Amino acid sequence: MLAAMPPTRAPSPNQGEPPIRDRGDACPGALRLHRADDGRLARLRLPGGLLTSRQADVLATAAERLADGNLSVTSRGNIELRGLGESCGGELSALLADAGLLPSERHERVRNVVASPLAGIDGLGHADVQLWARELDRLLCAEEWTTELSGRFLFALDDGRGDLVGLGGDVTLIAQSGGAAVVRLGGRAFRVPAAHAPRAALAAAGAFLAAARAAGNGAWRVGELPGGQHVDLAGALERAGVDAEPAAPWAVSRSAPPAPGVIGRAVAVHAPLGRVTAAQWRALLPLPAGELRVTPWRGFVLPGFADEAAARERLAALADAGHLTTADSPWLGVGACTGRPGCAKSLADVRADAVPGAGGLPVHWSGCERRCGHPRGDWVDVLATGEGTYEVTVRVPGEEWTPVTGRTLTETVTTARTTTKPTATR
Repeated sequence: MLAAMPPTRAPSPNQGEPPIRDRGDACPGALRLHRADDGRLARLRLPGGLLTSRQADVLATAAERLADGNLSVTSRGNIELRGLGESCGGELSALLADAGLLPSERHERVRNVVASPLAGIDGLGHADVQLWARELDRLLCAEEWTTELSGRFLFALDDGRGDLVGLGGDVTLIAQSGGAAVVRLGGRAFRVPAAHAPRAALAAAGAFLAAARAAGNGAWRVGELPGGQHVDLAGALERAGVDAEPAAPWAVSRSAPPAPGVIGRAVAVHAPLGRVTAAQWRALLPLPAGELRVTPWRGFVLPGFADEAAARERLAALADAGHLTTADSPWLGVGACTGRPGCAKSLADVRADAVPGAGGLPVHWSGCERRCGHPRGDWVDVLATGEGTYEVTVRVPGEEWTPVTGRTLTETVTTARTTTKPTATR
């Protein structure tokens, strides 16, 4: 099965536009495993981050039986298994397919759909975009042309609270009051009926692919299209039979992700450094509503507790299991790449070296200059420069930045996390 899943070929460039890459899309999936120093890596897409009780149990079993016993949460709310054996691909795919986690083998890498994790739980959004996520996933898997999307193309579904508008979606759906939604593709946006939102998102993806073919530069994401490249979003919506009118691209203000704790009859927790053991994962079970939501902030939401007391009891148990359960945890917002020994490119064991510091900015520890899994927006970059040595920088999009220094690494990270602008070297 793995041999039948080669990298997607890169589009041929036009002579007038230089290519941005000269290789196919080798983004890992559940069937196309990536070879790493610690074994094979599988990345399972979870549209909307949604898992049933049985699916969650199957993933724990896969981690224990086939992988290294851990489950990593990505910045898109997907799950990675590491340390897989060379010959376990068939057994893994059979486990996932039997649990309903592989509705289409050909589409499994393009099911990149994130959705507001508290949609339909706390009453703050304008629509239950988890329903949109399920419908969009069905539409993606029903079309052959969608397999042309890269494994990096992202759909972001915001229920109107603004938690996902800044996540860098290639296609963003934003729920509005009055049964409407805004579909956004790059700098273009249209208001559509909420009932047609998933179909509008699919049409937008088709508009991108048409523009990418016309550009011929091998673009996998909207931001990689050449400046001035025409993207016919209006025409795509019309051909899809979606009523649309122009809208402001920024239709909602950004808001923070859900903090750990009890939210009504739901519980939200975060995974330390974005990774949990199989035992910590099983502590999430049983699921009171038969549903687990994995968030793009490397956390989990468990809805459906009978009352707040029951939610608080589970929160305490999850704290005992090692999850981050309070908004004042210094480890909240701290992430790390795999580092050594799992990644040959890493210069250090970043997960062992990581310290949280203190402050509000997210921080990401990277073993090399690829900075895999780093957050968007303003963030603290802790980059390994050698064994146990790091450069700490505040990164602000669109602005120059310089390293931050301090007497200790903890002090340096704290200084960086408590600033909102680039800080000069001290």
